[in-house]
Amino acid sequence: MTSQQNQTASYDLTILVPVYNEEDNMDALSSRLAAYLPRARMSSCVLFINDGSTDNSGARIRAACAERDDFFFIELARNTGLSSALKAGMDHVRSPYLAYIDADLQTAPEELDLLTPYLDEYELVTGVRANRKDTGFKKIQSRIANGFRRMMIKDGARDTGCPLKVMRADMARSLPFFKGMHRFFPALIQLEGGKVKQVNVSHFPRVAGVSKFNLWNRLLSPFVDCLAVRWMQKRHIAYTVAADNLKQE
Repeated sequence: MTSQQNQTASYDLTILVPVYNEEDNMDALSSRLAAYLPRARMSSCVLFINDGSTDNSGARIRAACAERDDFFFIELARNTGLSSALKAGMDHVRSPYLAYIDADLQTAPEELDLLTPYLDEYELVTGVRANRKDTGFKKIQSRIANGFRRMMIKDGARDTGCPLKVMRADMARSLPFFKGMHRFFPALIQLEGGKVKQVNVSHFPRVAGVSKFNLWNRLLSPFVDCLAVRWMQKRHIAYTVAADNLKQE
């Protein structure tokens, strides 16, 4: 796929929106994004990634894209999880920068404008949910998981679960991908020599649909993933080419 064939190349920023069974949120989400794009600080488009939804999410995505020239979509053949959906989106983006936001509208697309001003200096700018509107049980799980992750891999990230991020697209595509990697963007960016900025953002209660996360994929599975990331940190290879004769004079 070349940039001439890919319409996202016409924009500075592509907003990735992974979607799995969020039909009740799609109308509000599409309206919110459509209202934001003309006012965005960067020339932006939206790429929905339908992660094998079994409800009417796919039909609503297609309808929204038919109404707007700056809405695009890809559909995965089956549900493969958030990390896989994000990788598919990153692989298909040809704008120099990309953003990520969840389809549940618990973060505000307008607040991407709080993050994008830092892209000249940082490879990743990530939101931090300063006043979370989740249940007490979810907050406790996140606090434990974030504390364990910081202790194990020392990434300094306060809230890796915040679904509001912007980053350089080329850097994103260079990251090692694995199931659960979406929780480790700061550590993986740092592993590749990039810098990370954290910015406080708003958080809102879910008003439609149901969360796709549970005790296993929010708490227990990330513990195992931390071991994999720590192994990568210790085994990572970096090199610098001092000279070559590859270019013909």
